[in-house]
Amino acid sequence: MNNMPYRFTPSLPVTVTRATKSIAIASVVALCLSSCASSAPAFGEKGYTEEGKASYYARKFQGRKMANGDPYRRGKLTAAHKTLPFGTKVKVTNLQTNETVKVKITDRGPFVRGRIVDLSESAAKRVGMLKSGVVPVKVKVVKPAKSK
Repeated sequence: MNNMPYRFTPSLPVTVTRATKSIAIASVVALCLSSCASSAPAFGEKGYTEEGKASYYARKFQGRKMANGDPYRRGKLTAAHKTLPFGTKVKVTNLQTNETVKVKITDRGPFVRGRIVDLSESAAKRVGMLKSGVVPVKVKVVKPAKSK
């Protein structure tokens, strides 16, 4: 046997045309876009998730006007988020206890670094965070806000 490495020598010259290059590039782009389509849901859409810390409203805010114009009611299942549209319904999961609550976004905030949601007192009670005050959570959109 010959110890020389095998070398491929084409019998016909290989010509790559502009059309062939364009088709190859278009195929790669289409493949990338199709894989991106199955990625995470867009911001505010059903299934969109965030993780961070949650806090809850102090009792002194009872009756004060929220950013959506309604008065805050500590017995309602509501929350504040910096950017999700008003009316978006989200499921908040306490990552320490796995307790969950579904709330409606009605206000803006929290404005403390690292916090992603402020819950009403009733919602905070449901996820078991009244004593600790701040807990790690996952927020998942279950129903996007109605389009106007």
